[in-house]
Amino acid sequence: MALRLEDKWLWDFWFTQNGLGTHIFYLQAPRSLGQEGLRHWHVSIGHAVSRDLVHWEILPDALEPSEVAQDNAFDSYTTWTGSVIKHQGRWFLFYTGGKRAEEGLIQRIGVATSEDLLHWRKHPRNPLLEADPRWYELLGSNSWHDQAWRDPWVFQHPANGDFHALITARANSGPIDARGVIGHATSKDLLHWQVQPPLTQPGEFGHMEVPQLLRICGRYYLLFSCPHQLYAKARRERRGMKLQTGTHYLVADSPLGPFSFVSDDFLVGDERGSLYSGKILRDSAGNWRFLAFRNFGPNEEFLGELSDPYPVSVIPDGRLHVTLPE
Repeated sequence: MALRLEDKWLWDFWFTQNGLGTHIFYLQAPRSLGQEGLRHWHVSIGHAVSRDLVHWEILPDALEPSEVAQDNAFDSYTTWTGSVIKHQGRWFLFYTGGKRAEEGLIQRIGVATSEDLLHWRKHPRNPLLEADPRWYELLGSNSWHDQAWRDPWVFQHPANGDFHALITARANSGPIDARGVIGHATSKDLLHWQVQPPLTQPGEFGHMEVPQLLRICGRYYLLFSCPHQLYAKARRERRGMKLQTGTHYLVADSPLGPFSFVSDDFLVGDERGSLYSGKILRDSAGNWRFLAFRNFGPNEEFLGELSDPYPVSVIPDGRLHVTLPE
């Protein structure tokens, strides 16, 4: 594996590339917890940098939950997945917060800023983004266990310069197990946001986690992850459907869609979910590579490590292919 922390588990991650270096930010929690299910509630955001996506230098941690005394802070319990973008010489790290007073069940999105990618300051306007009930499900509106509004992937539109956030969310109508959508919000300055209707339609998944949008060969690929236990009934019952946990993708000609499946095949997945939260990025030679965190091993043990980079190619019909080791 490319990156394993001796004393911490590592899972969801995001990245930015600055000069010759690739910086990743990742969720981490102490291995001493013993039970991997506890990691989500003992989380902070770590930071590492690499020139080759294989050898990593650990940098100072980026963020952690606000002080316990600040129970009303939106991130007093959790600092979860996000993304990083640079604008006007400053870095913006968007992340998901959970409030201790709410047991982390209502997710909101905030931002921290930095001049050097190393020292981060949480913005006083936090939280910047909350689910809008006009389009999105809120906690208590049905039997779902939380209010999904997390994993913001923020990018700048190539045509008009507006900023867009793609968000793990759930629609406010339809079958309970099929409401997973990619939520959407827009901004002119990264600090003032307007929530928009979802960019995808519900019907296939309970949630669509850790999205990433990228452009390859003139088309836009929207990656997301989902465990097979959260497939919608309609998807599970589709003839020939493989029940695999891992990374999916949708394709569009525009960064805002409409998005569609090229096929029902995963990008990378298997029954136990060996690799999860996959991302695609370029290496120093300009080649596309796939990274994910190593999730569950052959004996169902949680590994909590970053994978090696795997080659990505584009098949003539537009499908992506990741070459994994034998």
